[in-house]
Amino acid sequence: MGKSVGYSPVVSELASVRAVTAAQNYEEYYGFAHAPFTLAPDPQFLYLSESHEDALYALRDVIARREGFAVLTGEIGTGKTTIARALLTRLDRTAFASLILNPFLSIEELMREVLLDFGVMSKDDVRSGRAAAASRDDLVRTLGDFLSSIGGIGGHGVLILDEAQHLPASVIDQLRLIANGNGSGTRPLQLVLLGLPPLADALGEPELQPFDSRVCCQLRLTPLSRSDLDGYVAHRLDVARSSTAVYFNTEAMDMLHALSRGVPRSVNLLCDRALMLCARQRIHEVGPDAIRRAGLALDMTAEAPDVLPRRRWRGWLAAALALAVAVAGLLAFAPVADWVKTPLPDLPGAPHVAQAPAAEAYPVPPTLELNLVPVPAARPSPVFRSF
Repeated sequence: MGKSVGYSPVVSELASVRAVTAAQNYEEYYGFAHAPFTLAPDPQFLYLSESHEDALYALRDVIARREGFAVLTGEIGTGKTTIARALLTRLDRTAFASLILNPFLSIEELMREVLLDFGVMSKDDVRSGRAAAASRDDLVRTLGDFLSSIGGIGGHGVLILDEAQHLPASVIDQLRLIANGNGSGTRPLQLVLLGLPPLADALGEPELQPFDSRVCCQLRLTPLSRSDLDGYVAHRLDVARSSTAVYFNTEAMDMLHALSRGVPRSVNLLCDRALMLCARQRIHEVGPDAIRRAGLALDMTAEAPDVLPRRRWRGWLAAALALAVAVAGLLAFAPVADWVKTPLPDLPGAPHVAQAPAAEAYPVPPTLELNLVPVPAARPSPVFRSF
């Protein structure tokens, strides 16, 4: 194990890291072929936890069977966009897909983006302004004609809309009408909405009830569990293909899960900063201190109770056991037990006459003489400095 990371102030430390590693970043130092903790939604880095695997394959099955609409929700940074990009790579050739990442579009702008993705409209059309001159009806008609043409050869369209909680209800309803086609029972266009949890509540509003009634699949991404986190970090390091050994020890992973709360985007930010710090120290084992200092730089400082160093909780456990032995020794003496079991006399009621009768004397228990063997004091635990 290399030497531990120092405890200099985080801000000056990060500034020093940038200065020292200006000519060589941590990816070069550890020999990574790819940046292991990039924030870009790269499908090759997708780690299939139980939640992510269920979402990916459920969406793929809905599209393959050409069922109704699908909705995927999750908190910020849980991997919705990565799931969408991975989904595109798993569709068969009969599916013509469009992924729209910008929700702040009018229905006309949205139609142009979809037609561009489907290859119906060229970039020259967009640059020359011919596409801008087309009306909404022209764009919708053009899309409908395209979907009808590919339907004749067994194809269909798939439209995936990210950040769909920002889409106006009018746009969602217009897309529903386009997806319904001519009412022949076939669905020429399938819709997949991705968004934050409020999206599911919004779909329950009266104006979106027609759309919600056609949703056949509602999914929710959850953060990574502590066991998932081990697989997630190992997967990203493996895909990045480091030429030298670098790993996160157990205490670092505990701290990482506590600070990130299992959100993949937060995990990536913390790991990226921690590797930056460790590369400057020329160490290949990432410990909890590097994660903690990375968290301070990113304003992630909440620690969970289970992130205590093992030496500290072992000391506390020894003290607790010693106390338990002492209490058990006291309770083992019969006189004490008998005295405890002595019932208390009834208290006198409130006086009804001027002079209340004297209360009976309360029996005083005899003085106990206990020959107790002193219990050795618990061995003090090592001093732990909390930084």
